[in-house]
Amino acid sequence: MASMNIKIKNKKQGKRLCVEMDADILERMAANFGFFGENFLSSVKEAEGDYKNGRFKKISSLSSIK
Repeated sequence: MASMNIKIKNKKQGKRLCVEMDADILERMAANFGFFGENFLSSVKEAEGDYKNGRFKKISSLSSIK
């Protein structure tokens, strides 16, 4: 298995992490998670259409959408 050089920096302010990686690693991870699959790409296109047409709701936390 090939190694991946990923830098993760924990900022002392809030709940933010800074993750640094090169584009090749990002593309490899996206492929492994199935982000280039036909279903995923069609859902992204649909979400872009919803956003352009104003059909979205701004949230501050994932727990608020329950």
